[in-house]
Order: sequence, then C-alpha cells, then structure tokens
Amino acid sequence: MISALHPLRYRNFALIWSAALLSNVGSWMQTVAVGVYVTARTGRPGWTGLVAAAAFLPIGLLSPLGGVMADRLDRRLWLFVTTTGETAFAVCLTVLAATGHATPAVVTVLVFGGGAMAAVGFPAYQALLPDLVPVDELGSAISLSSAQFNMGRVIGPALAGLAIIAGGYAWAFAINAGSFFAVLIALVLVRLPDLGARVPAASLWQRLAEGGRATFANPPARLAVGLISAVALTASPFIALVPAVALEEFASKATGTSVLITAQGIGAVAGALALTPLTHRYGRRRVLLADLVAVCLSLAAYGMAPNLWVGACALVLVGASYIGVLAGCNTIVQLNAPGAVRGRMLGIYMMALGILYPIGALAQGAIANAVGIRAVTVGGAALLLALVATVLPRHIPDHLDGGTLAGRPDQTTMTSAGD
Repeated sequence: MISALHPLRYRNFALIWSAALLSNVGSWMQTVAVGVYVTARTGRPGWTGLVAAAAFLPIGLLSPLGGVMADRLDRRLWLFVTTTGETAFAVCLTVLAATGHATPAVVTVLVFGGGAMAAVGFPAYQALLPDLVPVDELGSAISLSSAQFNMGRVIGPALAGLAIIAGGYAWAFAINAGSFFAVLIALVLVRLPDLGARVPAASLWQRLAEGGRATFANPPARLAVGLISAVALTASPFIALVPAVALEEFASKATGTSVLITAQGIGAVAGALALTPLTHRYGRRRVLLADLVAVCLSLAAYGMAPNLWVGACALVLVGASYIGVLAGCNTIVQLNAPGAVRGRMLGIYMMALGILYPIGALAQGAIANAVGIRAVTVGGAALLLALVATVLPRHIPDHLDGGTLAGRPDQTTMTSAGD
C-alpha cells in the first residue's frame, strides 16, 4: 500500500490533499447532522432521501457548467470562488440552527445551495489533479483523494455525534463552515505554472456539446459514464438512507448513524489505499469487476443485517468495494481525458452520478415508505448484480488506460515536497 502514498511527495498535491481532508471532516459532520436532524424532526425516510437529493442533485444539473468553467478559467481561482460560496451557505445554516429557524424545508434549501457551489467547483478540483502530480502517479493520486474523502467520512460522523450531544446541531454546522478556510488557505499557497489563457470563441452550448462528443466518442470514458449511472441508481442510494436505517431498523439515532457511516468510511479508506497495488497486480478490468460483484453481495448483507453491529461490519465491506468502483471509474475518465476538454469530460461523468443518485435516493426512499428499507436495499443490490453478471463482462475492454494524458499539452514538471 506504500505506493498509494507516493503522490504526497509533491508539495502542491500535499497542500490540497491535507486541506481537503479537513474540509471533508467538516462536510461529513454537517451531512450526518443534517440527516439526523431531518429524520428526527419528520420521522420519514422520504425526507431523509429528499435532503440527500438536495445535496447531490446540483451535481447532475450544474457539473457540466462547472466543467466548462474549469476548462475556460484559472482552475485554482474558480475553485477559490466556489469554496467561498460553500462557506457562505454553511454559515447561514449555522446561524439559522442556532436561532431555532432551521426548519426541514429551510435546511433542504441551504443544503441545495451549498451543493450547487460544490457542483460548479468540483470539476475544477478534479481537473487540477493531473497538474499536481506526474501522469504516472495520477491513478494513485485519485485513489488517495478517495481515501482522503473517506477519512473525512470516518472522522466526521464521530465528531458530529459528539458535537450534537455537547452543543446541538449548530455546533456541527459551525465546524463545517470553519473547515472551508483550510481549502482557501491551501489554494493561496499552492504553486502552479501559468497554463495560458483559456478564452474560447465558442459559445457555452458549443463547448458543452464538444465535451459531450469527446466523452461519448471515447469507449473507456463512455463505459465509465454508463457504469457509474447504473451504480448510482441501484446501489448508491444506501448512503442517503443510512440515518433512516439507524433509526427505524436499529432503533438508534445519532450514535447509530455515526457508527454506520464511520464503518463505511473505514472500509472505503482501506479500499482506496489497496486499489493502486491491486490494480498494478491484477489489472484495472479485473479489479473493477471484482469490486462490482463485492459491492452487490456486501450491500445485500447490509440490508439483511439483524442488528447495528452486523450492519456496520457489512458496511465496511460495502465501503471498500464501493470506493473501488467510484475511484476506478474516475481514473478511467482521467486517463482518457485530453487536457483541453478534461473539465468538461469530468463534468459529464459527474452529471451522470449527480442526476441518477438523487433520483435513486428519492425513489428508494419513497418505496421504503411502503415496503421497508431492507427490501429496497437488497433489491437494489440484486438488480445491480444481475446487470454485472449479464451485461458488463462483454462490454468492459481488456485495457482501460487510454494514455492520452501522456501527450497532453498542459502536463507540467512536478516538484516533490522535499525539493
């Protein structure tokens, strides 16, 4: 697993990675606090799915626009602007919660606003990664970024539970607002070469269409988009329904939610760190197929778990395999995306995830109101497994690394942290 840590040798990546870790801890504190707050106030899984959809729906709606901006503007500056916007929404949520005015509807609106800022900024963050490390370290950088995100998932829920018990929901929201400043400081300190002006003559719609054509004309990138769409609709909604599972199936509120999300995060960190050495040994295709099968089986086990601790153990396995699927698909897009359209191709990829995950969360939440969360979770896993067994093996090529980054015009000389 040591090879997965190599990108941290580079100063720029280490700065952004460390700041993003602190920010993600705060974001997961807010995610857990919001889910528990809305579930406790309403007692309805449908509301839990709605607030989760509000956070992720902007990804589907606005990620292509964020991709256009990432290809047109200075990516670091654009990320600074959007992070400032996320900070503002987090501050508003904190103030309203502290003053007792945070109704479920208001919380949902503010979560949507913060999600919108993240959606238009995240393609710039993703597109920056190949400028922070050499091309042969890109896969490891993406896996390490996934590990960082899920380390926040491990630490954040535990801190959220403590914050809710000690000072209420407003404390969790306030810590999240403060955590964004770590990213802002890192963006000021990072050193990137001038890549030249990006002032295209084409219109917004023309550039969006260009990104779409580039994505779907590339077989590996097209596969990644299709695969993440299926996963987002069938498997991913379990994330949104964790607070409802903890409350309704395991009779636990803040503590149960934190335990389950932390368990998933522990598995995801381990899975992300293991992804690079496993890929080097067995190849990207075999690892991706293995992760797909594993996420289906472990998710079904989670849906049938008799108690909180068995469910947590199952979620460790879910987290490890699920992050392998997400990081694997993301790496496929990155490795096949030329620098000139990288932001837009990533925007298309995130649009698929962002549209279908909230649709799946809303649908599964509504169905769960009628038939129960366990049946919905197991059913989604079975549907994905059927797709994996009957369709995907014939459509995943033996080689998924396109190699287009090797000759990209904006590849720069990297400097190690110790240089």
